[in-house]
Amino acid sequence: MAGISTAACSSGLLFKNREAAGNSNGASLFQYNGLRAVESVQLASTRTKPAPKCRTIRAMASPTVSAPKRETDPKKRIVITGMGLVSVFGSDIDNFYNKLLEGESGISEIDRFDASTYSVRFGGQIRDFSSKGYIDGKNDRRLDDCWRYCLVAGRRALDDANLGSQVLDKLDKTKIGVVVGTGMGGLTVFSNGVEALIQKGYKKITPFFIPYSITNMGSALLAIDTGLMGPNYSISTACATANYCFYAAANHIRRGEADIMVAGGTEAAIMPSGIGGFIACRALSQRNNDPKRASRPWDKDRDGFVMGEGAGVLIMESLDHAMKRGANIIAEYLGGAVTCDAHHMTDPRSDGLGVSSCIAKSLEDAGVSPEEVNYINAHATSTLAGDLAEVNAIKKVFKDTSEIKMNGTKSMIGHGLGAAGGLEAIATIKAITTGWLHPTINQDNLEPDVTIDTVPNVKKQHQVNVAISNSFGFGGHNSVVVFAPFKP
Repeated sequence: MAGISTAACSSGLLFKNREAAGNSNGASLFQYNGLRAVESVQLASTRTKPAPKCRTIRAMASPTVSAPKRETDPKKRIVITGMGLVSVFGSDIDNFYNKLLEGESGISEIDRFDASTYSVRFGGQIRDFSSKGYIDGKNDRRLDDCWRYCLVAGRRALDDANLGSQVLDKLDKTKIGVVVGTGMGGLTVFSNGVEALIQKGYKKITPFFIPYSITNMGSALLAIDTGLMGPNYSISTACATANYCFYAAANHIRRGEADIMVAGGTEAAIMPSGIGGFIACRALSQRNNDPKRASRPWDKDRDGFVMGEGAGVLIMESLDHAMKRGANIIAEYLGGAVTCDAHHMTDPRSDGLGVSSCIAKSLEDAGVSPEEVNYINAHATSTLAGDLAEVNAIKKVFKDTSEIKMNGTKSMIGHGLGAAGGLEAIATIKAITTGWLHPTINQDNLEPDVTIDTVPNVKKQHQVNVAISNSFGFGGHNSVVVFAPFKP
């Protein structure tokens, strides 16, 4: 579920019809190519029919315009006033970012279930997670980890924004909304329900099977817990989910439908069907003998992504509202964009138009020029085709990359799927506020086509002017969000 527009999690799955496959049990519905990179970036096909070409899209020349202008209306300017997360490095944001700056890998062998017979036996598994003070004991035992992570990250973000229950009770809760998405939903609860059905019959299915499986429940539970009555729903666009949520939340504020939005992503897919499913996609690294060095974006020896999990949530607020309540402003959200490749479920467009147009549209929405951007938190999942496709799209938009630095958070925490954009937005904002960029670790043999500074192996001091954070997902979903230091 990594960005398919860039094949970031692409396995080159090529669906055949059942008759052509000649296998009534459907086992031959897939043709794998082992994530081989090809010059055209589109993965090789073994179809008997010619592979479909990207449909031709005519680019219209834009009229000559003046330099882009940022939003100045304080009711439409959007600032970040709080952040909360659950990660493989714990739930404290400073500790999380310090671990990233140190270049520490959070990848280890999976022990949540017996993975000894799996071809992939490692991931960014969260350990010693505690919901104490956020979820009562009975609900804590019933909830899927996906929702536990969501509730804790969401509540911690509200606390970080000084929006505890006493403060919230004095605000108009109909103008405070929640959009926290997930790519997979309550996978463990769903799997347990199916197992109960098969082994014991339908009467043994828990009444929480449906509510705790569906993807909207994270936003709903957080609203129920806090009384927030504004716009509330979830978005599920695979690994682009969190950025889609930020973009949607920002538009609610800009349209005057909300003063504050709680937005981000959550995921808990390190469980048997989650790992097994991505193994079946041939998308995961199989570096079982050296897990901490398995996630290696842009390195020639990369062999797939590493599964991660967690949640990342931002408090997005209109500048006008934040100033009136005396909120601490951490950074500014300038804009974003979402596009679709409209090409293939798993393969990228060979022309890279989906990703490059998304980046360009995000800058237009933010009111900034490409020359102002000097930091990119890349999707960079450590897949062969995807990493290079993203770099090629970046080069299409940014003609001069000499001042740009680009790093891959997933090299240390793995790929959090629907939560990835949330965790990486926090890493991006911490880069802005600290002036330090975390390294991309495991950079031993960089691809020659990657000519942008990837902050290899050691952190770098860097004053961020404007930053973008990329996330892409299965189905060709592309998303880019733009952040900058807050300037009154």
